[in-house]
Amino acid sequence: MMTKSAVLLLCLWLVGPVLGFAQPSQPDEWGRTVQAAREEGKVSLIGPPGAQRRDSLTIPFQRKYGIDVNYWADPAPGIPTRISAERRAGRYLWDLVIAGAMDRILLPLKVLAPLGPALLLPEVKDSQFWRGGAMEFLDAGRQILVMTPFQRGTLFVNRELADPDAFRSYKDLLDPKWTGKIVIDDPRKPGPGQATFTFFYLHPELGEAFILALVEQNPVILKDYAQEIDAVGRGKYPIAVGTSDSLAEERIKQGIPIAIVDPRRLREGSDVNPASGMVGLLNRTPHPNAARVYLNWLLSREGQTSFVRAAGYISSRMDVPTDHAAPWRVPQPGAIKTYSLGARAEMSAKVVPLLSKVFGR
Repeated sequence: MMTKSAVLLLCLWLVGPVLGFAQPSQPDEWGRTVQAAREEGKVSLIGPPGAQRRDSLTIPFQRKYGIDVNYWADPAPGIPTRISAERRAGRYLWDLVIAGAMDRILLPLKVLAPLGPALLLPEVKDSQFWRGGAMEFLDAGRQILVMTPFQRGTLFVNRELADPDAFRSYKDLLDPKWTGKIVIDDPRKPGPGQATFTFFYLHPELGEAFILALVEQNPVILKDYAQEIDAVGRGKYPIAVGTSDSLAEERIKQGIPIAIVDPRRLREGSDVNPASGMVGLLNRTPHPNAARVYLNWLLSREGQTSFVRAAGYISSRMDVPTDHAAPWRVPQPGAIKTYSLGARAEMSAKVVPLLSKVFGR
């Protein structure tokens, strides 16, 4: 038989939510995951090269959670070789990868896990925080998340030799006065040159006809970003197409007379690309709880702010500041995504063969 006190407690438990009384809470999943992550002690991450990027992806997280980040900087092309060799030897060393071109470097290896089950924080899962109203996954299996799609700079001029405001369309490059005076990053290899020519090919107002016309301008092909930018900065060539816009921004800060033509002024705009701003969670992770905590931190406002400020990117999160980057970097509605699986397929099947034909192998 229940005592009066027991009956009273039972009534309070039943009607408490209606009256606004708080219920005794059980340890939440996030709290349990953080505790387990701290017991694991570290998370292992392959990320983009550069001290600033490394620090942005390690120091704030370590301070916040007391979990060490084992960071290996590796350009995207080197990652599949490393992971494949390790796994053949039965070694599973890495939890997450942050890189570009992940559909090409990791999807074929079948080493990624779906990201959905690892997303725990409400501010990460809430669609209102993400540009376009949802997280953008690159693949149907939702294994690769696009964190930083930004508008690329694609057209560069020496301000002493050409007026950047005079360019209103890429077709202005076809003016005979620019014949032999345009340098381009080799579009036959992966890089900004190839992305730019893929954008040209996919754009309905440019396409193959524009590429063939541009080839008739006898552009000079280089393979090194620094050579391309410096050739324009020194005035050897007045115009560059499809080179490294981040390196161009560095030279501009140094006082070199280079201007990046604002893509918003160009009739055709420019393409959107996340560069090394994609993230994937490896399967068979050595630190599964720390990996989940890190992923949620990375996709939070705090983690995204730290990363994009160091990298000069624009976050997919709407609540992350953009004042560290040029205004034209914010993605424009309807911009062509040269990183999408469809664009990649077009590039492999049509763009690269065309470029090899017109420029030689």
